[in-house]
Amino acid sequence: MHRLFISDLHLDDPSSPQFLRFDECLAVEASVVDEIYILGDLVEMWIGDDDDGPLASALMDSLTRTTAQCSVFLMHGNRDFLFKEPFAERTGVRLIEDMYQPDADLLLCHGDLLCTDDTEYQTLRKQLRGDQWQHEFLAQSLAERRAFGADLRRRSQQENANKAESIMDANSTAIARTMSEYSAQTLIHGHTHRPELDNISEQRQRIVLGAWERCGWLCRQQTTQFELQCFSLARHYGT
Repeated sequence: MHRLFISDLHLDDPSSPQFLRFDECLAVEASVVDEIYILGDLVEMWIGDDDDGPLASALMDSLTRTTAQCSVFLMHGNRDFLFKEPFAERTGVRLIEDMYQPDADLLLCHGDLLCTDDTEYQTLRKQLRGDQWQHEFLAQSLAERRAFGADLRRRSQQENANKAESIMDANSTAIARTMSEYSAQTLIHGHTHRPELDNISEQRQRIVLGAWERCGWLCRQQTTQFELQCFSLARHYGT
């Protein structure tokens, strides 16, 4: 099995280096890998599957081309939890649960559920994932939803600037408990923007995907081997 894992692209402009490299990455890798997993925060803010903006259109076109060649799995992050079945049907991606096991010994998650020390965020997460809140939000106009998204990003940046670094990182006890609960030998997640290969023990490893900021990040799995890679966002992918 040849798989690719990415997360935290935070796409917001189809002309940005991040989106251009993402589109190129999919085009190159779709003919090589069996499966591509996007582990949350693909976009900076998803306001609903009826979004008619330029990013939504470009994103759907890119994913549709990719799913014609290989399987693409999409997990919700804290920025794009409003991807729903209409988006999946339009693009051919498969929506997967946060905490997903493609193999018995491999566990995938976005990573925010592991940040148990950030109690304020966990409370907000529970609210935003609730059916009532989402129903009321999606009933608003696109303009109202865009304004809310911009305000939510602004407030999140302000609040995170005042939080201790350790609070926003994955909790070691939560990591150990989660891996034990799912009997996983390898855990792959994003969210924290702290890419690393963490050899927890001889039997267990944690791979943290990086955000596409100064460079692009991916994890490549070939059979039982995992490799964390970074690449330039300033050059065409693969060059």
